[in-house]
Amino acid sequence: MNASEFRRRGKEMVDYVANYMEGIEGRQVYPDVEPGYLRPLIPAAAPQEPDTFEDIINDVEKIIMPGVTHWHSPYFFAYFPTASSYPAMLADMLCGTKVIHRLQAASPELTQAAIMEKLVAYSSDQAHSSVERAGLIGGVKLKAIPSDGNFAMRASALQEALERDKAAGLIPFFMVATLGTTTCCSFDNLLEVGPICNKEDIWLHVDAAYAGSAFICPEFRHLLNGVEFADSFNFNPHKWLLVNFDCSAMWVKKRTDLTGAFRLDPTYLKHSHQDSGLITDYRHWQIPLGRRFRSLKMWFVFRMYGVKGLQAYIRKHVQLSHEFESLVRQDPRFEICVEVILGLVCFRLKGSNKVNEALLQRINSAKKIHLVPCHLRDKFVLRFAICSRTVESAHVQRAWEHIKELAADVLRAERE
Repeated sequence: MNASEFRRRGKEMVDYVANYMEGIEGRQVYPDVEPGYLRPLIPAAAPQEPDTFEDIINDVEKIIMPGVTHWHSPYFFAYFPTASSYPAMLADMLCGTKVIHRLQAASPELTQAAIMEKLVAYSSDQAHSSVERAGLIGGVKLKAIPSDGNFAMRASALQEALERDKAAGLIPFFMVATLGTTTCCSFDNLLEVGPICNKEDIWLHVDAAYAGSAFICPEFRHLLNGVEFADSFNFNPHKWLLVNFDCSAMWVKKRTDLTGAFRLDPTYLKHSHQDSGLITDYRHWQIPLGRRFRSLKMWFVFRMYGVKGLQAYIRKHVQLSHEFESLVRQDPRFEICVEVILGLVCFRLKGSNKVNEALLQRINSAKKIHLVPCHLRDKFVLRFAICSRTVESAHVQRAWEHIKELAADVLRAERE
């Protein structure tokens, strides 16, 4: 979809929404379809080739609307007025309900407070800061496992931490493994840490927020090896799958571990299908009672691009990152700091952190391009991530020329 078509379809969509709101009083406020009605009406897989916009809009009325409760109808008097809701955070699992139940069953004298004091969770020292924040919200200890030379978590370091903590009377219960870390896009070794987590009865959560989208391409699926050991898996289609923010997709191996923690059934929320097994009631999966229709955004994108279109988008970004990597390697003043696997290149000027900090300051002050840094061990490193949907080779080339010019200025100033 180019800018011209976006403009035309955008006007049509505004008209569609306006017509919907104007005519909502004439729509039946509550659907009369049965749970499961949608499954036979949609294909089991995304189309290999793109569908037309007209077909998608027609299906919205024909397939989606019959199952919609019209919360904005003047005849809607249930619950409260409609408000935004947000997906549950990783901290929801960090509360440890599953572990607490298991330990109290074995030792009834243990209180929940006594168990919570001993719970400990783990992640790589390269994990995103949101993991640490989740630990704070969940009220449990979170320990960082030192990564190896490739910035990946390995079995030996994890096992050492587990043995040390168990000897100290702590209870290991949760571990976050990252596929595609924010700092440098490194990959924790699931084939090594997964069996340990399963053996020790530790919940293994896989955070693939960025890299998860790349697994639609067969050539990157080896990075998933060991995922069979995971208890839950999360990735963000809004990062790299052309879905607008926010959209986070999560899978759990055993849903009752979550629903058992959050299930409450006050009278005003009960309905006739809640125990039928025909529907998935997501209010038992999270803290908010409702959630936005995020899957509709994914449905649109999958149909408009097709699997092949999305694969081409991912591959283009990876190709551009390797193009930038090649340019950096051709300049002896610079170094690549970690293997380039997907769409991120970590690089720096050879030399001190101070000179690289000065380079970044000049880059961002010039405002022609924008970069952010990271620390890899004791090194200050610049991150070049392929982000935009419209980025082309020419943009990468111009960015590199700009970086080279500013690097020359920095090095000249250092000599003087």
